[in-house]
Amino acid sequence: MSPVHRALAVEDKEERRQELLDAVEKLYLKHPDRMPNVAEVADQAGLAKGTVYLYFPTKEEMLLELHQRHVTHFFTELMKLLGKPGPLTFDDIFRVARDHLIRVPGYLPLSSHCFAMMDRETPFESAVAFKIGVAQTLATSGAALERHFPTLGDGGGVRLLMHSYGLIVGLWQLLHPNERFVKAMQRPELAILKRDYEKEIETALRALWTGLL
Repeated sequence: MSPVHRALAVEDKEERRQELLDAVEKLYLKHPDRMPNVAEVADQAGLAKGTVYLYFPTKEEMLLELHQRHVTHFFTELMKLLGKPGPLTFDDIFRVARDHLIRVPGYLPLSSHCFAMMDRETPFESAVAFKIGVAQTLATSGAALERHFPTLGDGGGVRLLMHSYGLIVGLWQLLHPNERFVKAMQRPELAILKRDYEKEIETALRALWTGLL
């Protein structure tokens, strides 16, 4: 196979992978409390089940790959911001998090789902590869953050990003119960948890960033 044909084959393979992930995302957004199975994904993408298995051996790996796509997109946008000259503020950073993470349909429920899934169901090597990728991305983004905010010190950028993500996901889990607990949230004892998530997370993150910067 010539280099040109080889490059086209790789491009076609990646395009097919993204089409499958698009199908997974559509199904997940319809039913965020369960994982779509291979047959459903194949039907949504208009492909044979065997083709899906060529790209994703398990349904857990399909969801993890979709989460990886979300994470990659967010950090790509963050790095674009951090690559700009001139001073940045918390509001600049939060705008990226809001538009490319907090408001992205399915991002936060899938993030929560994948954390639990990696501990029990995802093939070990796939889970480790994902964690390694996140660690490398955090290191790069953290260093870029430190260049804009030198008071963070060496390693402070990574720490701030980890703490921020922990707040974003943890507060979402607290205020957005899964389907099992929706009716229970109507109880008066749980009224304290009926809050505007976006306002609450902005307040929490602003306090964190103000304290550290």
